[in-house]
Amino acid sequence: MPAVTGAEPAPMCVIGDFAWDVLIRTNSELLRGGDTFGEVMLTPGGSAANVAVWASRAGMSTQFIGKIGRDRFGQLAQEDLEREHVDAHFVETEAHLTGSVAVFVDHTGERSMVSGHGADFYLLPQELPRDVIRGARHMHLTAWSFFIDPPRAAARAAALLAQASGATLSFDPGSFQMIGEMGVSNFLAVTQDLGIDILLPNKEEGGMLTGGLTEPTEIAVALAELYPKALIMLKLDADGALVWEDGHGTHIPAGSNNLVDATGAGDSFAGGFLAHYLDSRDAVAAARFATTISAWVIEHLGARPEPDAKLRAALRRT
Repeated sequence: MPAVTGAEPAPMCVIGDFAWDVLIRTNSELLRGGDTFGEVMLTPGGSAANVAVWASRAGMSTQFIGKIGRDRFGQLAQEDLEREHVDAHFVETEAHLTGSVAVFVDHTGERSMVSGHGADFYLLPQELPRDVIRGARHMHLTAWSFFIDPPRAAARAAALLAQASGATLSFDPGSFQMIGEMGVSNFLAVTQDLGIDILLPNKEEGGMLTGGLTEPTEIAVALAELYPKALIMLKLDADGALVWEDGHGTHIPAGSNNLVDATGAGDSFAGGFLAHYLDSRDAVAAARFATTISAWVIEHLGARPEPDAKLRAALRRT
């Protein structure tokens, strides 16, 4: 049963992974078999949970559906989302531990991840809080719920139920490497029929899905053919972002190239973009807003650093 519920449905519902990030950042290159100093931190994460938190921080009433272990990390997960004003509907299990991810950040700020198979990978369709899903105006999904089954069947069931109830859908393709390992045709087979309204890939994911294209406009055009209903919001890292809507592209410059840690930058962009766009329906303005948030995130450690005065001002859309 869901462990935390709210009385009123929220405009946005996110389904997927909550995991704890064990963040390891080295101060110099780590040699094979060597030792070095750095920073080791335990921070809340999970791509879907990150999006929910950033949407909430940006002013969107947000709900989250996921699965956690009946353990201390699960308790901390509930406390974390409550603190972030996200209305969480957690399924608890004793069969699996709450998810965890090893995040390695090298001395240049680039990150690599190793994801464990925690409770978040075992969400089943019969465990979904269907009334919550029916009450959502928008549902966001991430590819981490699609690479294996479970939790793929649950994510697809939630998406179709939300859509049948009148909600729009957004989707983050998640990982170019995992798409490649799954197979592009298989990935498309389980996502194209959902009628996705907003697609939020980065350049590498877009290139993987479009047969190796590298030019942003070409990627966006090809993605629009694969997902014909979708607004394409292509994240370009240091080159900013490209909004592709109704056959027209708008480039959004990057807010910062002062990279300290890229962890969660795409999730913060997605959360900020959705919070703004679902309110304003102005994709270009929403992308500029999201770029400001993600630029701040890459200058700090972790996927969800505590906001400072500069970020709080940006979140107020000033």
